[in-house]
Amino acid sequence: MKIFKHIRPISLQELKQLRRKKNYFISHPPSWSSIFGSRSALLHSSAENTVVEVHNPEHEVVIALGSNVGDRLKHFEDALHFMRESGIHITRHACLYESEPAYVTNQPNFLNSAVRGITKLSPHELLAVLKKIEKDLGRKGGGIRYGPRPIDLDILFYGRLKISSEALTVPHQRIWERPFVLAPVVDLLGSYVDSDVTATWHSLSGFDGGVFEAWNRLGGESTVGSDGLKRVLPLPNGGGERNRLWEWSKKTHLMGVVNLTQDSFSDGGEFNSVDSAVSQIRRLVSEGADMVDLGAQSTRPKARRVSVDEELDRLLPVVEAAFQRVPELEEKKVLLSVDTFYSEVASEAVNSGAHMVNDVSAGQIDPKMFDVVAGLDVPYVAMHMRGDPSTMQEGENIRYDDVCREVASELGQRISKAEISGIPAWNLIIDPGIGFSKTTEQNLEILMGLPRIREELGKRSLAASHGPLLVGPSRKRFLGEICGRVDPKERDAVTVAAVTTGILGGADIVRAHNMGFCSDAAKLCDALLKKGR
Repeated sequence: MKIFKHIRPISLQELKQLRRKKNYFISHPPSWSSIFGSRSALLHSSAENTVVEVHNPEHEVVIALGSNVGDRLKHFEDALHFMRESGIHITRHACLYESEPAYVTNQPNFLNSAVRGITKLSPHELLAVLKKIEKDLGRKGGGIRYGPRPIDLDILFYGRLKISSEALTVPHQRIWERPFVLAPVVDLLGSYVDSDVTATWHSLSGFDGGVFEAWNRLGGESTVGSDGLKRVLPLPNGGGERNRLWEWSKKTHLMGVVNLTQDSFSDGGEFNSVDSAVSQIRRLVSEGADMVDLGAQSTRPKARRVSVDEELDRLLPVVEAAFQRVPELEEKKVLLSVDTFYSEVASEAVNSGAHMVNDVSAGQIDPKMFDVVAGLDVPYVAMHMRGDPSTMQEGENIRYDDVCREVASELGQRISKAEISGIPAWNLIIDPGIGFSKTTEQNLEILMGLPRIREELGKRSLAASHGPLLVGPSRKRFLGEICGRVDPKERDAVTVAAVTTGILGGADIVRAHNMGFCSDAAKLCDALLKKGR
């Protein structure tokens, strides 16, 4: 018999009471007993609550993924694909972690993550599906317990059920002692409880502060970045193949800008030829760029939109020449990003060697973008913008009651759609869009409010708030308005000040035209932040 303990559904009144709590739970976890009464009231164990398995229409589940044999990322991708094919609708992804092995330590490092999803499969049907996926991906029975494996899929939570049978225990019996499991679980939650299901998951931890208290007892965020647990982002070679993990939080990363356009606000017309563009890429690399962003479409206010074909005609010859003449790109010491809002351009550029896609519209201009990027499986910068470059500085597009909160909320909606389309959170980079759909005053609020944007993102998805954050204030008009600098090239000094503010506010990547000045600023900021820690 398959035995379950039902968790008492939380009433609407209780959920509203929980939502009224203004604490940010990671820093100030609430007492679950103070909200709902004692935990024992939540876990009914009387005979009338012990039942044979029944089928509910849908349940929300959390599934952990682990791999330390072969192409670990490919195993993850294949597992997620097979899950979707088997009736598991994946709605949210955790960040990606590399962790040292536990229990049996003489084996390769693991990749770990987790996903939230919705399924009509019963618990044991779901277990059977996951076991089949493990087998199909090469996992064999009879190996060393906690030993090497190509893929490991575990059901961590299943709806509001607590399950105990010979084949299945939910929550997973060792979830509360494993940082490499709890870190992804925390990513899948919001800092505010959004449903009775997530409230139940907190109650199942056995701690008054829920999952967050369990995580903090293991060290919490202070453990991330250690040798034993690193938050990473997978980097592709040309054509999408991966062989390196990027631990972006080790230092500030610099993204140099090369515009292959006639009408860009700062350097339009300067790098139209292949030779001049490649020469500028080499200069940026020599000055310290960790990545170079190629743009063949101007996104300045009121810019004329060019066609896909025209953008590709400008872009692809430079991409091809850059990989031939700039060895740092081929060796992936420096990443090549393509700045485009067209999915076809993104696809052609990545297939020609580009490592990542930078989309100023976060998939709003081209509705195919998310599906295409999901298939390309490369890092994707989702930037906040309202409207498009021709309308972004007009009317309602620059009206905010609270710019940090609204930018975070609107980005959060785009992130959610991206994840549902198949772009995992571990491939997402967030950009609040300085200079796009913002006035001078609003740009200043964004620069000063980066921690708040992370906090607002984290209310719904902590994975979004834990990921890389990019800011691009370089030579923007608002800097010229403040300093009286009409010529964008005269704004490099104030750009350094803006970049410094962004880094000290938590930016992981800064996008700029002048790498030499910004590289020095980033080094100083990193030293200050390290000293502060």
